[in-house]
Amino acid sequence: MPGRLLPIFPLGIALLPHERLPLHIFEDRYKEMIGGCIEQGSEFGVVLQKGEGILRSGCTASIEAVVKRYGDGRMDIMTVGRRRFEIRELDTGRAFLQAEVTFIQDEEFEEPPEQAAARALEAYQALTSAEPAPMRDAPELSFRLAAASDDQDFRQVLLSILSESERMEKVAEHLAWLVFKRRTQRVMKKVAKSNGHGRHVSGFGEGL
Repeated sequence: MPGRLLPIFPLGIALLPHERLPLHIFEDRYKEMIGGCIEQGSEFGVVLQKGEGILRSGCTASIEAVVKRYGDGRMDIMTVGRRRFEIRELDTGRAFLQAEVTFIQDEEFEEPPEQAAARALEAYQALTSAEPAPMRDAPELSFRLAAASDDQDFRQVLLSILSESERMEKVAEHLAWLVFKRRTQRVMKKVAKSNGHGRHVSGFGEGL
């Protein structure tokens, strides 16, 4: 987007490419921003907000649909993550932030290790049993699987990794940890219900 400023929407989420994100737009500045994007058919940038500041890398979002419009100008929209970027310079000339950005692309594609991809897919299915898993040959599969995690710091790190193979390794490790953590929490709840007597509970491995 040479010579054109990208509208910036700071949020409490590190949006990932291919991830769908519903948004309720209610602040006047973002009504203006999203209205312009709808009119021009353009993207806006989502960046993770930290305290009073924002991080420099993010992901653009395109508007798939305006789900609902309200009489006061508010709207519900469905967006999807598209392109990664790094902020070069912020512009505060309008009610909402804009930025000059550089778009990020992976280095030469390297097929992710089959074992890592299989492990990540298995963990994804365990974490999101109600949703169908992405196809194994889907582009940028690592990002699609990482959407199962709500660890925003982890998601933010992935945005800056320029290797699908490296991302997949990290996603497999991270999602497997989340599955283990969830199972451990379930077992601990069962133990707590037994009044802490520490009897053996099925599914809890030795030494845990």
